Amino acid sequence: MQIEALKVFCDVARLRSFSQAANANGLSQPAVSQIVLHLERHLGLQLIDRSTRPFHLTPQGQIYYDGCKGLFEQYLEIEASVRRSQAELAPIVQVAAIYSVGLSDMHQYVERFARRLPNAEVHIEYLHPDLVYQRVFDGTADLGLVSYPRKSRDLTALPWREESMVLACAPDHPLARQPRVRPAQLDRLEWVGFDTNLVIHKRLDSFLREHHARVNVQARFDNIESIKRAVELSTGVALLPLPTIERELSAGSLVAVPLAGAKLVRPLAIIHRRQRRLSAAVLCFVEVLRQPDDSRDAPRPGHPGTSSAPERSSRP
Repeated sequence: MQIEALKVFCDVARLRSFSQAANANGLSQPAVSQIVLHLERHLGLQLIDRSTRPFHLTPQGQIYYDGCKGLFEQYLEIEASVRRSQAELAPIVQVAAIYSVGLSDMHQYVERFARRLPNAEVHIEYLHPDLVYQRVFDGTADLGLVSYPRKSRDLTALPWREESMVLACAPDHPLARQPRVRPAQLDRLEWVGFDTNLVIHKRLDSFLREHHARVNVQARFDNIESIKRAVELSTGVALLPLPTIERELSAGSLVAVPLAGAKLVRPLAIIHRRQRRLSAAVLCFVEVLRQPDDSRDAPRPGHPGTSSAPERSSRP
């Protein structure tokens, strides 16, 4: 329990937030507060000055944080060393990915990787973005697949790909038969959006403001699957990455309308610990992920750009 408590304290100090540290560790905020309070009672001194907002570490708290951070990094390196020794016998690549990275896409990457390293395995866990970063930071994942990568001194972000954003709407929506839609046409539309704490919400909100489009938000969700279901039920329209709605396009439950006169993409990146030595298997999987795949841009039945909808393009 002690090493977990030290990790929680380090996360509180690093993030300067009890709530964010709670999310990163899958705990409630009161539980995190109790862990820090227990450490303070054990040491007989105050680690965090809670009298200011945001709080800051006391001088003793800063010393304790610096020491604990070093100890925890040592512990992670020992764990990583043990895993590397095991990986030499049976290489396993641990990947944490955001929910909206396509399962079909990942299956293709894993198949290509298996052809190159038949004895290796890839284990993929789909998580909330905050947990993806946490898995990579604490060493339980070799790689993370994220959108809109955050800047961090501890992590390296490798550009992966850019996904075109399109207007997703139900087939009976007035804009569904339009070959393209100008951003200004989104003004006053019924809208299904992302939760306000997600980076993609901030980017889309900025895009809409830039084009003077004020939408009527009917619902917000923290994942693309829920947004798609709401759009299918005609709750509103949404701007979504084209690859994430391919299944619905093929089924005819959604229509994708490209944007006119504006380019909007969702950048995806591969993240890993900056100071962590990547195994040969991990480096091989990174190479497979970043290998150009022309088939992603090829027209597919039922998608914009095919003969069934010649007026539409798969790129805004």
